[in-house]
Amino acid sequence: MHFVSQSATTRAAKRVATSRRIMRAANQLTLSAGYDGWTMDELAEAVDVSRRTLFNYYPAKIDAVLGPIPDLPQPALDVFRAQGPTGVLIEDCRVLARAMLDSEQYDPQELHLHREVISRSPRLLVEVLNRFEQVTAALVEHILEREGPELGVRRARLLVRLMVAMFDTCLHSFADEGSEAAPSDSEESFADLFDAAIDSARALLA
Repeated sequence: MHFVSQSATTRAAKRVATSRRIMRAANQLTLSAGYDGWTMDELAEAVDVSRRTLFNYYPAKIDAVLGPIPDLPQPALDVFRAQGPTGVLIEDCRVLARAMLDSEQYDPQELHLHREVISRSPRLLVEVLNRFEQVTAALVEHILEREGPELGVRRARLLVRLMVAMFDTCLHSFADEGSEAAPSDSEESFADLFDAAIDSARALLA
């Protein structure tokens, strides 16, 4: 059983590494040639994988550039919907977000590249906004399922947007570490930055 588990972990790690390599190459191609200036065949060649393998990772060109829509870990989501782990909504939102962030590997240089690519393309910006609305709608549903309809859709959406605003602020700060113009020796993780942002927001709004 130990060897099976270790093998599965190795395969998962290789899949994540390949996924990130494809996405990084897609962003580099978009930055140099524009979103419409390259093909999926050229991307497959750039990362040295077959076209079939490429589509197993990303079914469409825009997915290769933007990456997958973030998933909330199901165990953490189940605890959240059951009003756990603390019973305090904002704190449990923090725990849920932390579970998602800890499951991801954020690299400042990759985030800086990704942000630059999106900022240069109105089409990508529109798709990012569409994805944001999808994620917001799902999170609002989870919050209302947990808190009940008396919380109200407006307040649930406000909470989600506040969390996203803090996430976006941290994203920009963390991505700036990947810029040659803004080198940083900080070893603070993205999840740690997000935690600190929530603490700061609560202090400011207290």
